[in-house]
Amino acid sequence: MRQDIPSPRPWHFLLTLALSGAGAALFALLGLPLPFLFGPMAVCIAAALLHVPIVGTKLTSNLSRTVLGVAVGASLTPEVVSRLPQMAASVAFVPIYIALIAAVGIPFFYKVLKFDLATSYFSAMPGGLQDMITFGEEAGADIRALSLIHATRVLMIVTLAPPIISMGFDVPLSHPAGAPVADIPVIELALMVAAALIGWKGGARLGIFGAPIIGPLIVAGALSLTGFIHARPPAVAIQAAQYFIGIGIGVGYVGITLHEIRRDVVAGMLYVLILAAMALFVTEIVVQLGFARPLEGFLAFSPGGQAEMTVLAIVAGADLGFVVVHHLVRVLLVIAGAPLVVRFLDLEKRQRNPGE
Repeated sequence: MRQDIPSPRPWHFLLTLALSGAGAALFALLGLPLPFLFGPMAVCIAAALLHVPIVGTKLTSNLSRTVLGVAVGASLTPEVVSRLPQMAASVAFVPIYIALIAAVGIPFFYKVLKFDLATSYFSAMPGGLQDMITFGEEAGADIRALSLIHATRVLMIVTLAPPIISMGFDVPLSHPAGAPVADIPVIELALMVAAALIGWKGGARLGIFGAPIIGPLIVAGALSLTGFIHARPPAVAIQAAQYFIGIGIGVGYVGITLHEIRRDVVAGMLYVLILAAMALFVTEIVVQLGFARPLEGFLAFSPGGQAEMTVLAIVAGADLGFVVVHHLVRVLLVIAGAPLVVRFLDLEKRQRNPGE
């Protein structure tokens, strides 16, 4: 059974912030890559495994995603938009990629690892964590297993991608996250804050999937295309977003048991290797056909989360618009297809009557 977790208290969050800050400082002192992301992530995973009472909050997670949404939106310049038709050829491979993932991933969880069908489907599909959990719960899936499998997927992709980028592509992860606050006009900073909050809350009211990142992206994109903003959010804001994303990944392991490590975490690790092989296969085709440069192709088809891949694209100096368009299409197709698959396979009925 899952380890009993005490009800979160304010000091638990303060402890989490302190430990994560120490982790970021240590990683920075050692000169390790992405200290604001990996420092908090590593410390929080260690704390979770040691049953230290750490906790994340939905508010800080959403706020960090609004920053990245604005960063992506601010990158949507007229020049990027003019290249959208050129991206169509590589974007066309996204549904093929998803179909390949379904054809391999669902049998892997269902036939090989013996998960139930609902858990197998929602574990295999690389959509947003919260969206997969929401749809999986409605279909009767094992929510705890889903959480750990997807958390492990994101953790491994985020951990493995930086050395692949720096060594495999010979690209240093030293591109500035953003300009200093002092270099951005106050009016533009105010517009970015407004874009973040209005986009997030407005998107949520309209029922937009991934509202904390997609809503600000849309509003900031409109401001960028009309010439009201000319830069991404300042470096300190993007570093803060990395910090809370690292915390979010780490606290996903709070309360984990040895049984869950053996079953769910190991399943997630094995599946990442399968996903990596499929992503490499599709990326190689897209690159060889001349539809993408190697770095952008790798980042565009890596099955990580939107927020995490946005951070990596920024610090690698990749074409952010290209990378994000592919991830948006992937997540949109997976989320749009989830309710249809639930009804088609009648997963709710199967969960109630497993013998049928």
